[in-house]
Amino acid sequence: MLKGADTLALLPTGGGKSVCFQVPALLLDGICIVITPLIALMKDQVSQLKQRGIEAVAIHSGMSRSQIDILLDNCIHGITKFLYVSPERLQTEIFIARVKQMKVGLIAVDEAHCISQWGYDFRPPYLQIALLREFAPHAPVIALTASATEIVCDDIQEKLAFRSGSALFKKSFARDNLSFVVRKSENKERKVLEILRKVKGSAIIYVRSRKATQEVAHALMKKKISATFYHAGLSFELRSKRQDEWIQNQVRVMVATNAFGMGIDKPDVRIVIHIDLPENLESYYQEAGRAGRDGQRAYAVVIYHDADVQNLQLKVDQAHPGPETLKKVYQALANFYQLAVGSGAGESFDFDLHEFTERFSYHTSDVYAALKKLEEEGLIQFNESFYSPSQLHIAVDKTKLYEFQVANGQFDPVIKMMLRLYGGELFSDFVKISETYLANGLKISPKEMIKILQHLDVLKIVNYQPVKEKPQLTFVLPRQDAASLPLNIARMAARKKLITEKMNAMIDFVKIQHRCRMQMIQDYFNEITFDSCGICDVCIEKRKNDNRRAFEELWNEVLSALKQEDKTVEELEDRIAPRDHELFVDVIREMVDDGVLEYDNAWRLKLMQQKE
Repeated sequence: MLKGADTLALLPTGGGKSVCFQVPALLLDGICIVITPLIALMKDQVSQLKQRGIEAVAIHSGMSRSQIDILLDNCIHGITKFLYVSPERLQTEIFIARVKQMKVGLIAVDEAHCISQWGYDFRPPYLQIALLREFAPHAPVIALTASATEIVCDDIQEKLAFRSGSALFKKSFARDNLSFVVRKSENKERKVLEILRKVKGSAIIYVRSRKATQEVAHALMKKKISATFYHAGLSFELRSKRQDEWIQNQVRVMVATNAFGMGIDKPDVRIVIHIDLPENLESYYQEAGRAGRDGQRAYAVVIYHDADVQNLQLKVDQAHPGPETLKKVYQALANFYQLAVGSGAGESFDFDLHEFTERFSYHTSDVYAALKKLEEEGLIQFNESFYSPSQLHIAVDKTKLYEFQVANGQFDPVIKMMLRLYGGELFSDFVKISETYLANGLKISPKEMIKILQHLDVLKIVNYQPVKEKPQLTFVLPRQDAASLPLNIARMAARKKLITEKMNAMIDFVKIQHRCRMQMIQDYFNEITFDSCGICDVCIEKRKNDNRRAFEELWNEVLSALKQEDKTVEELEDRIAPRDHELFVDVIREMVDDGVLEYDNAWRLKLMQQKE
C-alpha cells in the first residue's frame, strides 16, 4: 500500500482492521478518507485519534449543512489527517466540490462487503466510492472487511476499480481458542443458566428483540447473576453507562440486540450466547468472534429449538416487502416531513417510529422492514441509535465578534464565558459544549443558556447544534415521486433469493451434527481445510465416541462421588481430578441432559431421584 498498490484485507473480527489504514495514512502525504457506515465506530475512532494528537473529523447524518461546510473546509485548508464519512455523503454536491480540492493520500473503505450485492449487508451508496477515485487518481485504496466469501472478495475489487498489482491479505477464519457449540433445548433460560454456571467470566447474550433483552437480563438477576441489557432504543447516556460497566467487569453479562458490540475492544469475553438464530453465518461469525480475543479458551453457543427455524424463515420473508409497500411507506415519509418532490437531499430528521406508525396506521415491524429496504435501495439512511452532543462554532471573525460584543452588551458575558471555557478553537471548528457547564459559570439556568445560544444562532454570530439522540432519518436522494420510485426490482428479487440461501446455511450450521463446526464456517467462506478444530461440540462428541472407555470411567466416577454428597462442578472436578477437562465437562453435560444428574437451587450437582 505504501508503494501505491490497492489492497483488500480480509481480517476476521478482532483482527485490528483500523491499524491497517491508520498507520500507513500517517506515513503518506495528504488526508486519508475513511468510508464507513458505522457512525458510532467513526465517532469512537475520531475521538481516539484526537486523544493521540492526530486531527480527525467525521461527517455523517444528523449534521447541519453549515457544520459539514466548516469541517470540509478544514480538510482543505487545515491540518486534518483523517476524514471519516458515511457512504451516503459521497453523492452530495458539497462533498464532491470539496474533495476535488483536497490532497488525498489514501482512501480506506471499511465494511467493504457492503459494496457487493452478493454480500449480506449490501448498500448501493457504496457503489459511488469508485467515482471518488476520479478526484484522487493517485491515492491507493485499502478495502477492509471481517467476513466475505470468495465471490464477494472478487466483487469488492471489481466495484472499487482495483488497479493491476493489487494485493489481497487474507487471515484464516479458524479460531483455535474458540469452541463453537450448538444446543437444542425447549427450556432456553435453564440452559443459559447452566452454561453461565459452567463457564466463568464476562459474557454476551444476543437476542432478537428489545423486549427480550430486558426480560432475559431480569431473569438472570433473579438468579443472582450480574446482568444488564442494551438496545438501540435506550438513551445515549444509558447505553454508554451500561457498556462501560460491562467493559470494566462491574457487570458480568450483557444481554443485547445486534446493536451492541461493533467496535468494542474487550479481550476477556469468555462466552457469547445466541438464544435466537442469527440470520446468516457472516453476522453470526462476527458476533461470536467477540469472545476470546485475548487468545484464551472461549465459547460461542447457539441455543435453539424447532420453532426458531420457522420463526427465522418467517422473519426473512417479512424483511423483503414488495414494491407497492415501499412506495406507500416512502409517500408516508414525505407527508410526515412535508417534503416536496425534488427537495430534502442530504437532510436529516428526527424520527419517532411509534409516532409514525400511529399516524399512518402501520404495523411497526412492516415499517421497520420497509425502512431497511429503502435504505438498501439507496433512497434513505435510517440510524436507530444516533447521538450527537451539543456543539458550537463562532460564525464570525474576531473583529466582528468584538464589534458585536460592544454593540450588544447583554451578550458580552456569555461570549466571554464561551471563549474562557472553550478557547479559540471555536473560530475554526465545531466544539462539543455543555450548556449546563456554561450556565453554571454565568449563574443562570441551562434553559436560559439554551435560549441565549439559539438567539445568537439566529443572529448568525454562532452556529449552535443542540444535542441530538433521537433516531435519524436522512433522505439520501432528493424526495422522489413515490409512484415512480426508482427501485431495482430485479436486484430486490436476487437479494431475497441470496438472503434466503444465507439463512439456509445458518440453519444447516445448527442442524448438522456430524461435521466440525469451525470447518463448516471455513468452508462457507471458501477456506478449504481438512483439519477439525477439536474443540467444538461435534469434535468433542467424536472424541468421546473414540474414547468411550474413558468416558464411561468418568461417568462412573461422577456417580460414585455424588452418592456420598452433592457437589458443585468445581468441587467435583477437584475430587475426581480428570486428565481431560473437556471430556469431564462433556460427561457432566450429558448426565444432566439424560436426567441422571440435576442442579439444586445452590447449583450443586445431585443424583436425580429415580421414579419407581
